[in-house]
Amino acid sequence: MRTQLFHRTIGIAASMICILVTIAPVSAKSKVNDQNVTAVSGTVTGNVQEVGFRAMIQKHAILYNLAGSAENNTDGSVRFTLQGDNVRIKQALKTISKGTKKSSNVSVSTSSAAVSQNLKTFTVVGWTSVSRGITHPYDLVFPLRNPDTVIKKGEVKAIWLKICDSAVKGEDTGKCDKDNAD
Repeated sequence: MRTQLFHRTIGIAASMICILVTIAPVSAKSKVNDQNVTAVSGTVTGNVQEVGFRAMIQKHAILYNLAGSAENNTDGSVRFTLQGDNVRIKQALKTISKGTKKSSNVSVSTSSAAVSQNLKTFTVVGWTSVSRGITHPYDLVFPLRNPDTVIKKGEVKAIWLKICDSAVKGEDTGKCDKDNAD
C-alpha cells in the first residue's frame, strides 16, 4: 500500500512539473561567460528623429557595454534592441525614456527579444547628423569591451567620437566632434 501511494505521489509530482514547464513563459535570457544576458527590443515614438536619439542610445550601449542596434523607422519612430546584463539594460532604458535635449513627447515600448549568442556589437544603422552637416548615412559600430565592464560617463564621448571618425568618409571627415568644429 505504501509503495503504491509513493509511486502515485511521484507520478503526480512529475505531471505537475510537466505542466509547469509547459505553461511557464519563456524568458529571453541566456547565460554567456557566467553572466545573465537578456535582450529587449523597443520602439520609441515622439519627436525622436534628427535630434540625436540613436546616438544617445548608442552612447548608453557604450557606457553599459550592451550589444544591439538602433535604426530610424519610416513612420518617424526609432527601433532598437539591447542585449546584455539585465540591470544595465534597465539603466539604459530609464535614460532612453527621458530622451535627448532636443526630443519631445518621448514614449518607449519594449518587449523581450531572443538572445543572440553571436551578437558582439551595437550598431546605429544609417546614421546622419543634421547638427554636424553629415547627410550621407553611415553605420556606427561599437564592438563590445572584453572584459565586460561599465565605464565612466566621461569616457563614452571619446569612444563614440572614435567610432564616428572611423566611419565617416570624404567631405564628412572631421565633422564628428561638434565641440571642435571650425
